[in-house]
Amino acid sequence: MKKERKKSIKDMTKFSDLHEKWMKDPKYRKAYQDWEPEFAIIQAIIRKRIASKMSQKDLARKLGTKQSAISRLESGNYNPTLSFLKKLSNTLGGKLEIKI
Repeated sequence: MKKERKKSIKDMTKFSDLHEKWMKDPKYRKAYQDWEPEFAIIQAIIRKRIASKMSQKDLARKLGTKQSAISRLESGNYNPTLSFLKKLSNTLGGKLEIKI
């Protein structure tokens, strides 16, 4: 049997490099652009939570929910309500703004 070679960190491709390559595909680019608002919200939540030196568990405790709910939110597997986003932004010391 052939011994499998373990990949080192040097062998791994950066997500940014893959994303740049995939953005050349019109289907990928359209799907990414369609999801851009969700990505922006998730990224803002994660940045604010980390800047507040809170773990997902800490944030969940303050919101009266479970860590798994915060994990689903941050991974994009949960579509939060507006009231949840308002409560979340207040808990993180932010301000929720919606523009159309």
